[in-house]
Amino acid sequence: MKRFLQKRSKKAGLPPGSLVYLGEKKLEKVQIAVIDFDEKQFQEATLESVEECFPFKDKSTITWININGLHETDLIEKIGRHFGFHPLLQEDILNTGGRPKIEDFGDHIFVVLKMLCQEDSNGEILSEQISLIFGENYVITFQESIGDVFDMIRERIRKSKGRIRKERSDYLAYRIIDAIVDNYFNVLEGIADYMEDTEEVLLEKPDSETLHIIHELKNDVLFLRKSIWPLREVVNVLQRGESHLIQENTRIYFRDIYDHTVQAMDILDTFRDIISGMLDTYLSSMSNRMNEVMKVLTIYASIFIPLTFIAGVYGMNFEYMPELKWPWGYPLILGIMLAVGITMVVSFKTRKWF
Repeated sequence: MKRFLQKRSKKAGLPPGSLVYLGEKKLEKVQIAVIDFDEKQFQEATLESVEECFPFKDKSTITWININGLHETDLIEKIGRHFGFHPLLQEDILNTGGRPKIEDFGDHIFVVLKMLCQEDSNGEILSEQISLIFGENYVITFQESIGDVFDMIRERIRKSKGRIRKERSDYLAYRIIDAIVDNYFNVLEGIADYMEDTEEVLLEKPDSETLHIIHELKNDVLFLRKSIWPLREVVNVLQRGESHLIQENTRIYFRDIYDHTVQAMDILDTFRDIISGMLDTYLSSMSNRMNEVMKVLTIYASIFIPLTFIAGVYGMNFEYMPELKWPWGYPLILGIMLAVGITMVVSFKTRKWF
C-alpha cells in the first residue's frame, strides 16, 4: 500500500509553492553532474556547488545537468530562481509521489516520469521519480538517488555516436524519456517470467503461498498501470503540442514513444486478465481438492452405513433373537458385514466413483 499512497502531512497547512521534500533521504550529499556538448566539442564534469552550473544556461552548446538527491530544498530553490522556474514546478520536483505529468511554461517544458526497475533478489518493483526540464539549450534531470537507465545515452554523447550531438535539447529529452520507457519492457518481461513460473505451480500443486504470489502480481500490475497510464497523455502532448522548443523532425520520435506506451498498456491489460484467470484457477483447484476429500469421506460413510445398521440390529440384545445363542452367529454376522463392504467397494469401483 505504501507504493500507492504517500504521506503528505508535512505539507499540511503550508501555502502553494512551499518547498518540502516528500520522500526518503537516499543520499548524504546531493551530486551534480554536467555534460556540455555540441557537434564538435564535449565536456563532462562533477560540480561541487549548484552555482557552478549557472553559466551553462546562456551557452550556445547543449547542456545536460543531472542532479542526484532532492533532500536539499535550498539547492532546488537556487536552481529554480536562476533558471526562472515557477514555485509550483519546484514543488512538484520535491513531491516524489506525483503522477506523470507535463507542463509547458513557454521557455521551458517540465515533465514528470516514473523510472522503474525490478530487484533480482526478490523480484520487487521499485519506482523512482524523474523530473525533467528542458529549454532552448539545456536539459535538467532530477533524481532521488544514484543509478539510472541513462548510461547508454551518456556513452553515445561521449563517443559522438548517432545524431545526438547534432541535435538540440528536445532530442536529448526524447532520448531520456525513451530510455525510461524502453526499460518498462524489461520490467514487464520479468513479470511475465514470474507469471509463467506461478502458472506451473498453480497447475501442479497450488497452496496458500501461491495465492500470496498471485496477490503480489496483482498489486505489481496495478502499480505499473498507475505509473505508465498517465505517460500516454504526457507523450501525446509532446508529439502534438505547438511548443517552439520541439522541432518538427523530433515529433516523429515522440510518436514512437507514444506507440511504446500504448504497447506497454496493452501488455498490462493482458497481464491483468491472466492474473484474474490465475485467481479463478486457484479457487477452482481448491474447490476440486475439497470435492475430492468430500468424495472420499462420503464413500467411507456410505460403506459404513449398512454395516452400522447390521451392528445396530444385533446390538439390541432382545431375549428372543435366535442368532444370539447360535455358536456361529458372530462369525456369520462378521462375514455378512465383510461381504456387504466388499460388494459396495466393487460397485463404486465399477462406476468409477474413485
